[in-house]
Amino acid sequence: MEKSLFLKVFGDYPQIRVLDFLIENDIFDYSKTQIAELSDVSFNTLENLWDRLLGEGIIKKTRKIGNSQMYQLNKEDPIVNMLLEIDKKLMLESINDIEKEERVIVA
Repeated sequence: MEKSLFLKVFGDYPQIRVLDFLIENDIFDYSKTQIAELSDVSFNTLENLWDRLLGEGIIKKTRKIGNSQMYQLNKEDPIVNMLLEIDKKLMLESINDIEKEERVIVA
């Protein structure tokens, strides 16, 4: 699987993988188990990061389904908004680079 631009820029570390997953899926909420699995981070590693992410307001509780607490990226947090903006700029820059390459190939 190819790494996202976010991972390429900030490094392939567990906390960055979790942030990358939550940024890419910011309209959905997930349980901790789902976040660990879908971001390819062990549950134990996620547990080590969890209190910091929750405490800093990066993630927030959304609802409870059965026994599972659901969480989502906290888009009300200024730091999260900066991360979303960085991700957006990385994508736009990548699109511009692809368009430049296509123009060179056509020319």
